[in-house]
Amino acid sequence: MSEVNTIEKVNKLSVFDEVSKLGHEQVVYCYDEPTGLKAIIGVHNTVLGPSLGGTRIWNYQSEEEALKDVLRLSRGMTFKNAISGLNLGGGKAVIIGDAAKIKSEALFRRFGRFIQSLSGRYITAEDVNMKTSDIEYVAMETSHVAGLPEVLGGGGDPSPVTAFGTYMGMKATVKKVYGNDSLEGKKIAVQGVGQVGTYLVEYLKKENAKIYVSDIDEEKLDRVAKEYGAVVVPEQSLYDMDIDIYAPCALGATLNDDTLSQLKCQVVAGAANNQLADERKHGKVLKDKGIVYAPDFLINAGGVMNCYAEYIGGYKREKVYKQAEKIYDITTNILNTAEKENITTHEAALELALKRISDMGKVKLAF
Repeated sequence: MSEVNTIEKVNKLSVFDEVSKLGHEQVVYCYDEPTGLKAIIGVHNTVLGPSLGGTRIWNYQSEEEALKDVLRLSRGMTFKNAISGLNLGGGKAVIIGDAAKIKSEALFRRFGRFIQSLSGRYITAEDVNMKTSDIEYVAMETSHVAGLPEVLGGGGDPSPVTAFGTYMGMKATVKKVYGNDSLEGKKIAVQGVGQVGTYLVEYLKKENAKIYVSDIDEEKLDRVAKEYGAVVVPEQSLYDMDIDIYAPCALGATLNDDTLSQLKCQVVAGAANNQLADERKHGKVLKDKGIVYAPDFLINAGGVMNCYAEYIGGYKREKVYKQAEKIYDITTNILNTAEKENITTHEAALELALKRISDMGKVKLAF
């Protein structure tokens, strides 16, 4: 066997090793030279229905990093959809590249054709660096999309509902810790003030919380600070501050060995996906430190609720907000279960999601 063939075999095996670790059903690599499209679609589990999850554009350092991200994100969507009571499986997609440079009508339409080729097994929507206008182009080539503008009959940007659900989960967690769910006077650090983070800050401001913000985008920081009276803090300083609540709202894995050794708060409740770098290890570290963690895939589910309501038809935003409001009660239930069973809150949420998948798996096959 030639050296080239040996390398190719090792690379192929490493991809399947990564896929098998998290139990995915399907991973699709999408490449189109004329448009420059390089994308990966991950379909994790379709027992409850077709997989739904947004598309993220990110300038990954390597294809391996992109694969790991889409695998973690799509797995998280399985649990998010299950625990929210939606008839959906978990999926996600990433487009590799600098969003400021690669976006084009042709790229998004080509991506739409790849989605269409999956015959409904994967439904996409917006995620990081994607807008409703981008989804419009994708929808020109496939019907398996959500997050379209309201003028086109869609549910519009799901970010406000994501923020509302996160806010509900945060309030439920605060009530567990402090005895009431008021955020007035609470010192809250919001890491990431993109669309969801900014909407969350708006809710916090209405409750007269003391808000601290950080982001890699200084323009966004300045705008949020001026509009909501938030204090700008360098990200590396967030974890040394004496705060009540840490709200990660950017990329994942901010709860890791380095940050958890510094983190000083009572509650972690934010909108970011995959906040725990290592679910078992860092979930336990939070528990041991006495920090109550609101599981991310539970409290940030408002956006996918919005997308699902659009996809099944008859969309009404007020109905979606009523559904997202239930995140408060589910969070309370999860926190109480974790306390009663002496397990981490992440484990308690995971048990509930897996039970629904298992129960439904007895009466139906994968999509």
